Amino acid sequence: MTTSLPSSPLLGGLAPDAFMKRYWHKRPLLIRQAIPGFTAPLSRDALFALAAQDDVESRLVSFARKRWQLAHGPFDADDLPPLTRKQWTLLVQGVNLHAPAVDALMQQFRFIPDARLDDVMISYATDGGGVGPHLDSYDVFLLQAHGQRRWRIGPQRDTTWQEGVPLRILKHFDAEEEWVLAPGDMLYLPPGYAHDGVAVGECMTYSIGFRAPLEQEMLENFLYYLAENAADLPFARHFAGRYADPKQSAVKHPAALPDAMIDTLMSQLEKVRWGQKEVEDFLGRWLSEPKSHVFFDPPERPISVDKFAREAASRGVSLSPKTQLLYRRNRYYVNGEPLEVPASTRSTLRMLADHRKLNATECANFEQKDQEIVEILYDWYASGWLQLEPDSGPVRKLRAVRKKAG
Repeated sequence: MTTSLPSSPLLGGLAPDAFMKRYWHKRPLLIRQAIPGFTAPLSRDALFALAAQDDVESRLVSFARKRWQLAHGPFDADDLPPLTRKQWTLLVQGVNLHAPAVDALMQQFRFIPDARLDDVMISYATDGGGVGPHLDSYDVFLLQAHGQRRWRIGPQRDTTWQEGVPLRILKHFDAEEEWVLAPGDMLYLPPGYAHDGVAVGECMTYSIGFRAPLEQEMLENFLYYLAENAADLPFARHFAGRYADPKQSAVKHPAALPDAMIDTLMSQLEKVRWGQKEVEDFLGRWLSEPKSHVFFDPPERPISVDKFAREAASRGVSLSPKTQLLYRRNRYYVNGEPLEVPASTRSTLRMLADHRKLNATECANFEQKDQEIVEILYDWYASGWLQLEPDSGPVRKLRAVRKKAG
C-alpha cells in the first residue's frame, strides 16, 4: 500500500514517495541538516552501559600497529580502550530496543515497511576510528549524532576483500565523493555502495539499517515452515499413509537405493502445493519473530484486566519497542505468532500496528464496545509486549474531576 506524505527536512525536502522513486535502492543522497539542531538522545556513558548488557549485541573494532582487531561484547568499562587512544570504534546494535528516544527516532523512517526496517546501530569512535572501507548488503541512513565523521563513497567494481583481516574490508577502494558530516547531517546509501567513515575527533553516528535477507535464506526458512506446519496445510491429506513396497522383488545388490522408494518420494513431492496464503503466513511469522537475543520484560505485578482497561482508557497504550506487529489483509502476526482475531477487533489492531500506540480516547472506545480487544491487549501487557503510556498527571486528575462532576 502506498500513501502520500508531505515533504520534510529528513529527506532533504523530498516527500517520501519522491525519495523512494528517485533514490531508494538506486543512488546515494547527502542531506544536510536532515534533523536541524539534532542532539544525540543517548550519551556516551549510556551507550557504554548498554554495551555491558548480555542481551545487547556489541562489537569493538580497533586499528593499531597496522592491524585490524575485532572483539565481541558484552564489554565492561575496563574492557574498552581509554578514551585518549585513537582509532577504535564501539558498535552497539539494536539500541532502539532499549532506549525510547532512539526508538522514537527510528519511527521517523516508517515510510518504509516495517518488514524491511531493522534497527538502529550506534557507532562511537575516537579520533580516526572507523571500520574500514566496506560494502553493506542493505540500505542504510547514516545520521551524524555527535562530533564529525568524514565519509568517502563510490561505486565499487572490485569487491575483493583484504585477506587475514577479521572484518570484510575492501582490498581496493576508490572514492568518488567525500564529505564531512556534522550533527544532524545524514547520508543515505543503497546496497552495495562502497563507503568509508572515519571519525574527526570523538564522534557518534546512528545507522538506521534495513533488513535484506538472502533469497536462499528466505527459501530455506519457507521450506522449514512447510515442514513444521505440514500437518495443518492442505496437502497434508496426501501423506496419511506409510511407505510400503508390496511388489519389491529380491535383490542381488542390497546396498543400492531401491527404485520404488525413489519413485514414491518423487510422486509425493509432486503433491506438495502452496499458494499465496501460505507465503503470506510464513512471511508474517518469520518477519515478526524477535531476534534470538531479544527478551521481553513482563510487569512484576500485573494489574487486573479490569484495571488495565480503565488505565488504558485514561492513559493509552503503546507497543514495546521489541514487539513487531504485522498484518496482511485480515491476518495479524505478533512476535512470530499468527493471531486469529474477530472482525470487530481488526480496525483497532490495524491502527495499533500502523501507529504503534492507541491514545486514551481510542482505548476508551473499545473498553466500552469490545471486550475481546481488551483481553488481547491485556495478554500482551502481561507478556511485556505492550505497555501502558505514562500517567499524564494533572491531565488525568482533571478528567477524573470532570467525570465526578458529571
